[in-house]
Amino acid sequence: MVSSEAILVQPPFRSTIESPSIEQEHRTREELDLPWQVVVHNDPINLMTYVTMVFQRVFGFNREKAEKHMLEVHRQGRSIVWTGLRERAELYVQQLHGYLLLATLERTN
Repeated sequence: MVSSEAILVQPPFRSTIESPSIEQEHRTREELDLPWQVVVHNDPINLMTYVTMVFQRVFGFNREKAEKHMLEVHRQGRSIVWTGLRERAELYVQQLHGYLLLATLERTN
């Protein structure tokens, strides 16, 4: 049975979480849309033929292009092997790490 006394129902607790400003959201989207670079760095472990093969498998490069990047890594210490959206760049870096290559992700200016 319900008593005749009034029952006070309080609204659920509301948090005062601020949503990002339009300016912050715009900046974040711009940062995501900026091209990112996959950079492979020279290391003393992997053979040049192995690095060439990895570039062919991961990026689908033909042998000539894979060797060009491999030689750039060998001679200059690094090569930008791919540029594009961040998600894909992160995937490529993970794949290269899976082949034990030293690779990093860099934002372009």
